[in-house]
Amino acid sequence: MERFDLIAVGGGTAGLVAAAGGAALGLRTALVERDALGGDCLWTGCVPSKALIASAKLAHQMRRADELGLVGASPGHAFKSVMDRMRAVRDRVAEHDDPERFRRMGVEVVFGRAELTAHGRVSVDGRILASDRIVVATGAAPTVPPIPGLEEAGYLTHLTAFDQTVLPRRIVMLGGGPIGLEFAQVYSRLGAEVTVVEMLPQLLPREEPEAADVVARALRAEGVVVHLGVTAESVESSPAGEKRVRVRTASGEAREISADEIFVATGRRANTEGLGLEHLGVELERGAVRVDATLRSSAPGLWAAGDVAGGPQFTHVAEYHAKLVLRNAIFPFSSKTDYSAVPAVTYTDPEVARVGLTEREARERVASVGVYRYDFADLDRAIVDGHDEGFVKVVTRKNGKILGATIVGSGAGDLLTPLVLAAKQGIKLPKLAQLVYSYPTMSEGIKRTADSYYREKLAGRTGALLRRVVRWLT
Repeated sequence: MERFDLIAVGGGTAGLVAAAGGAALGLRTALVERDALGGDCLWTGCVPSKALIASAKLAHQMRRADELGLVGASPGHAFKSVMDRMRAVRDRVAEHDDPERFRRMGVEVVFGRAELTAHGRVSVDGRILASDRIVVATGAAPTVPPIPGLEEAGYLTHLTAFDQTVLPRRIVMLGGGPIGLEFAQVYSRLGAEVTVVEMLPQLLPREEPEAADVVARALRAEGVVVHLGVTAESVESSPAGEKRVRVRTASGEAREISADEIFVATGRRANTEGLGLEHLGVELERGAVRVDATLRSSAPGLWAAGDVAGGPQFTHVAEYHAKLVLRNAIFPFSSKTDYSAVPAVTYTDPEVARVGLTEREARERVASVGVYRYDFADLDRAIVDGHDEGFVKVVTRKNGKILGATIVGSGAGDLLTPLVLAAKQGIKLPKLAQLVYSYPTMSEGIKRTADSYYREKLAGRTGALLRRVVRWLT
């Protein structure tokens, strides 16, 4: 039996950050991974999907070059080359997660299947590791709905899609969340006929309805067929390989959609099977490890971080979890999770970026809410760049404290950062209006939104009083 100060089970973002941090603090640290370091984000998520998005975006820009006074061009169908480029990019980024790099940091990297056999014990293919501090960071995997005929017909998920070398001519996306829409737009821009089937009445159901509407319009304008309030009931496949998805609308009408491929993007579940958690009395909640606000599980000396802990499933949250667990596992004082200022970005074109509460959520929790919005259709930089769809929307308390913000538009994920900082630090919206912004930039959309706070005040009794004072002074 080998003794360690810290063991991280899972080599994705949470496990990597926890292990590297533990080693940097002088702890004897072990990192256990079944396959390859890097996890979902590197191999089947963030990195490869954004590489495909970059290629698809350029193909779209080439087609619409005439809108900017140039001669448009139809890009050649080179799906295999696009996929090869994606894999090359992924391999380059993978150098950051090379096992030898972590070994040089002082981390004992152990490959194999991990099982928690007792409190403070991890078995890796018969090798026993022991520690009073164990972090479970095994991530999550796609869930597949029990649709009759789906298994027999076959389907893609984000775990298998990056292995493709041939672009399907027609594809049905089951699910209108971030993963489904990002892939839908990629496939469409690369030349496939795409149909999105979403059972809820709104795409991106966690986002502001008007943000989802902007994305829906953009997708439809590019030729993507979007069905809302529609449920997939069964799947059949023909000997020739055609797949037929039988769906039913909210009104009860039955339809059939034919495709060459089906992509399932209907949610994700925590990877807890086979870890032996049940032997330790670890409580699960909807399949994820149930943790308290410090990310401690119900078993002594056992924490969970990242997607397996059941919180927001983002790479940046996994990193946040890992750092929090490291503090809580080592030091006598505990820090608690705070998700009030966690950004979420959907990388469609236009992007959707949000932090904090939506308007509906804010009105449900706060008595008096202010809503401030500025459309990019009125912003100089958006107009000259030809990316004038979308808006900035900020929801505040009556005193201007930010409760939530949404940006829809080109580069929304990057634009959101000042609002994330403001929400986290309690900086009120009118303070953002007092900054000097470069002109012309997309970030001016935030300034114009903040300006509307003052315009609202000037329209009321405060403005009337101020105007009387100005008249008296002049």
